[in-house]
Amino acid sequence: MLADKDRIFTNVYGFQPWNLDSAVMRGDWDNTRALLQLGPDTIIDRIKASGLRGRGGAGFPTGTKWSFMPKAPKPDRPNFLVINADESEPGSCKDREIIRHDPHKLIEGALVAGFAMRARAAYIYIRGEYIREAETLFAAIAEAYAKGLLGKNACGSGYDFDVFAHRGAGAYICGEETAMLESLEGKKGQPRLKPPFPAGAGLYGCPTTVNNVESIAVVPTILRRSPEWFASFGNENNKGTKLFQISGHVNRPCVVEEAMSIPFRELIEKHCGGIRGGWDNLLCVIPGGSSVPLVKAEHIIDAPMDFDGLKAVGSGLGTAAVIVMDKSTDVVRAISRLSYFYKHESCGQCTPCREGTGWMWRVMERLRTGDADISEIDTLHQVTKQVEGHTICALGDAAAWPIQGLIKNFRPEIERRIHEKRGGGASSMQEAAE
Repeated sequence: MLADKDRIFTNVYGFQPWNLDSAVMRGDWDNTRALLQLGPDTIIDRIKASGLRGRGGAGFPTGTKWSFMPKAPKPDRPNFLVINADESEPGSCKDREIIRHDPHKLIEGALVAGFAMRARAAYIYIRGEYIREAETLFAAIAEAYAKGLLGKNACGSGYDFDVFAHRGAGAYICGEETAMLESLEGKKGQPRLKPPFPAGAGLYGCPTTVNNVESIAVVPTILRRSPEWFASFGNENNKGTKLFQISGHVNRPCVVEEAMSIPFRELIEKHCGGIRGGWDNLLCVIPGGSSVPLVKAEHIIDAPMDFDGLKAVGSGLGTAAVIVMDKSTDVVRAISRLSYFYKHESCGQCTPCREGTGWMWRVMERLRTGDADISEIDTLHQVTKQVEGHTICALGDAAAWPIQGLIKNFRPEIERRIHEKRGGGASSMQEAAE
């Protein structure tokens, strides 16, 4: 269990004020100028050494991503940092807590990360529904400017750096990095074809890096406490601490910072007071937000909560939004509901996603009520494979994977409904289970 002295987000529950004076008391903005004096290349090397991987879902090594940025930006094509605070993944709510209670960690992180990438400015793209969080963020940025921490000669370092907060309109697709850039430019939020990648031509055609809120907010602490300290947590290739968001059928849902690779059972026991109704009542878990496949209880119970551990059980860490479902759950209905979400949020640009998400949801609804044919289960699985990997962005994959996880793990339950609807009775249910 992570010791309190090792927590990066010490105000995640908001027991203290979010303002600048309180943030300084917690250790933020502590001689930030000295961090910048390390130099861009040293900062990037230390982030690489820490083993930090992106906390937004993909898990790409953060330092490596930063190193793709041009080292000598042209005056007419400055580098930009864009921070993804468009937290729209069902089950995910960690970035909201950072912005609401610890915004100065994010703002200081934006300055340090932006300096490392030789960026002229950072844009924080915040989800439209985050009303109070956006108010806090705007106020915190204003505080930082008033104290000379941002703007001309930021922190007395001789480096000019601006931070802008931009409110989205609540479109899930704008969480995809290139759709976010389109939206920032005032256009319809639709993903771009890659290449060119944002590091070559991103915001306004300039070199851009897009990072998650948590990925940026941890940077100053890593530099202050050393990459070796951060890398001391977690298994190989899964280093550091992580904010887990645990919802669903646990006794105490929460957002908690823990060491990477903590076993699922330990995470739930220590921070959530166990499963509602006891461990025998656990049915399945979606371990990384709604876009990753669900995992049956017996497979996840001792799994390490990290990128590789969850990949090994056929799912993923994603944003670490852990959705716990007990045996009272209608799991087919739950996945059908997620299918509707992805149908609703598809931008419509790619045919497989535009047509496929609606088709998959309609079939899921008929499977939910039992009004389908057994053969349609295989047809549905085949269609998910035709959608997966055939779209510009990963929304098609996100729509396909929950259904694939359902069919893989709960096919007998789907078949039971169909047999029951047809009046097959207990014998047919038994055949379906076999």
